[in-house]
Amino acid sequence: MIRLKQYHLNKNQYFVCGILLGILLSLYVPNYDSTEAADLTCADLTTTDDKYGEDFEPQLNFAQKPMSAKKATKNIVRPRYYSSELGIREKLFIGVMSAQNEIDTLATASNKTVAHLVNKIKFFINADNVKSNFKLKNIVGFTDTREHLRPFHILKYIADNYLDDYDYFFLVPDTTYIDARSLREKLSHISISFDIYLGTKMHAEDVESESDANYCDLDAGIILSSSVIHKIRANLDWCVRNAATQLHSLNIGRCVKYSTKIDQCQPAWQGIKYSSYKLSTQRIYRDFHFLRDDPKFNEATAVFPVTIPDDFYRLHIYFSRLHLESAITRMAELEADSAKISNGSISNDILEMRWPMGVPPSSIPDTRHDLLTWITLNNTHSFLSDPETNVKPLPAMDAADFTKILNHTLADVARNYEELEFLSVHTAYRRFDPIRGMDYKLLLRFRDKSTRRITLKAYEVMKPLGMVEIIPSPYVTESTRIAILLPTFEHQVKESINFIDYYEKICMENLDNTFLMIVFLYGAEAPNKGDQDVFGQLKARALNLSEKFKTDGSRIAWVSIRLPSEFTKPFNPESLSLSSVYGDDEILSLAVTDLALRKIGLDSLVLVASNTMTFKPDFLNRVRMNTIQGFQLYSAIGFMMYPCRWSGLCKECNSCDVSQSLGYFDVKNFDVISFYSRDYVEARKKLEASVPIVRTDRDISQLLNRTDKSINSIVDMFIKSNTPVHLLRAVEPNVKFGGGLLNHLDKGSSYLQCIYRNDPSKWGKCIQMGSKKQLGEWLVKQQSNIHK
Repeated sequence: MIRLKQYHLNKNQYFVCGILLGILLSLYVPNYDSTEAADLTCADLTTTDDKYGEDFEPQLNFAQKPMSAKKATKNIVRPRYYSSELGIREKLFIGVMSAQNEIDTLATASNKTVAHLVNKIKFFINADNVKSNFKLKNIVGFTDTREHLRPFHILKYIADNYLDDYDYFFLVPDTTYIDARSLREKLSHISISFDIYLGTKMHAEDVESESDANYCDLDAGIILSSSVIHKIRANLDWCVRNAATQLHSLNIGRCVKYSTKIDQCQPAWQGIKYSSYKLSTQRIYRDFHFLRDDPKFNEATAVFPVTIPDDFYRLHIYFSRLHLESAITRMAELEADSAKISNGSISNDILEMRWPMGVPPSSIPDTRHDLLTWITLNNTHSFLSDPETNVKPLPAMDAADFTKILNHTLADVARNYEELEFLSVHTAYRRFDPIRGMDYKLLLRFRDKSTRRITLKAYEVMKPLGMVEIIPSPYVTESTRIAILLPTFEHQVKESINFIDYYEKICMENLDNTFLMIVFLYGAEAPNKGDQDVFGQLKARALNLSEKFKTDGSRIAWVSIRLPSEFTKPFNPESLSLSSVYGDDEILSLAVTDLALRKIGLDSLVLVASNTMTFKPDFLNRVRMNTIQGFQLYSAIGFMMYPCRWSGLCKECNSCDVSQSLGYFDVKNFDVISFYSRDYVEARKKLEASVPIVRTDRDISQLLNRTDKSINSIVDMFIKSNTPVHLLRAVEPNVKFGGGLLNHLDKGSSYLQCIYRNDPSKWGKCIQMGSKKQLGEWLVKQQSNIHK
């Protein structure tokens, strides 16, 4: 018996079979030589057409290559402001119809009561005989004197100039008082997506037919949305042709009806009602006690007719008071609601409730140096107001502010605690926060009238910051030329040479736009010529540098002043203990400036410097930016360096940044100040009677006999002159003092006592040897050495 065995082929077997068949087929197919194949092809082509036998030259078609884009790409121009790109517009434009003879009366009164509360207001008049001396500037005049067409001239003017800038336009005559706060508040709750023709319907007795009474009364004010104005602009020709009546309300209403298909006035929209009040009498001052009891009057957005300018102010005062009372009521309700919400069950960290409501909390300081400190004070003095002062009297303004705060607190105590009698202030603290305002903490002592017991009550009082005002400032640049005045006494030659060397490196080598004038202050008998000249070395150095940088236009000049015998005295080394370069004769700064300005001119930017200071180029740029002609002068508070190399209390580092261990900002030093010559001359002339102007060297002695002894420096002179020029006084880390004292101590001189050591009120003018911490550590170390 024969058995058949069945085989099953898998995938690999199929693959192997395929490879074998491919090899067999490749062996069977004949292999042609490549050259023969090429010959056969050419022979075959030549038999068809002779032209293909020639050398082939490709033909390139340049007619449509390279292909250009069908549409040129346009660069997208982004608007400058987000509001332009997003279509955000201002809320309200008010157009007031007035007359030339009412500009200084009704129109002015309307402008003063409305302009500061709305986005824009314009007054429209017929300009057949326009005056040019109107005090009111926002006036538009039309040469077409046809009265019935004036509303359409106004609508065309609005459509051409302000259609895309405002959401709503309010038309009203100048005999209508507008409660602008109420109007603005109501419009803020209405959607701008619809056509709005809002106002008060005309009275039936004012028109001939009942259908005309459906239009808005212009005397009560008409509100038109921007979409309505847009549609009216497209149909102005029809509106002008059909203006057949002298009633502006009817002409405007018919134009709106034709353009927008709104057939009647809308007294309310989206739940917001516009209300007005028509006065039955024109004597508001007499009937005010009747009007204030009328709810319709209190709810009115417009009151008309008002024919007396003073009535505008009376109405404005009244409605402003209503808004203030309403705001106070809402504030109290919000505080009560906030307290109810919390009720002790919700953490204040979640609610973020702060006192007082609406005032931001104090910012968290980045470092311990930014911590805002509380200053202890009483009715007359403040304690530890700065690291260098223990006790000082309160300035008049601060004393008045503290008295006002105390009286306000006592008034609150009298309302809530009638049984308490105020005795005195136990403790008071004050802190100024640039984010919040002025905070006070008061601990007051009272006596109970019934029990005669003494009790203490703590109060916290807050004075929030008012509205922030941006003061416009004239334009300044960093390319202004600075004339630097450098006063130099006979004992300060070394300091001035060091200053000139520093000036050469900072200004002359860098081609900074500056000019240095040295002011030599000779004594009454000091030689000023030849080899005996006390300033000979300094003059030679100035001449060499002027010759060296002659091609660059940078030079050093000088002016010599002969001091009278009253200001000539033997050099006292103890005068070096004072921070001012003038020692105890700061009044000489006026003499130096008076005489030096005669060599400079009236339009120059002048910087009065100190020869003991060092500075960086950034300081000169700050002088240029902060000194503005006719507007502002700049007094820099430099950094006084401790004599570390001599005292050993600290490590000397002239290249380091300012630090508490290296020195302090000397607020009592007024040597460095910049101003424009013309501003100085104008201020100086105002005080010539009390402080004589120095025109020659002989006039310097008159400064000792000045009637106003409170003027001792240029800063004092500007403050006392009451000129419109502001004084900017700020710390300047790029200006450092202390070179004069170090030069003297490096000579091996002994410790200098302060020239004002017997006058504590002037101790602030003496140079400090170290910080309180460094001096305290030195005292502790000395005591420990003694005990050893």
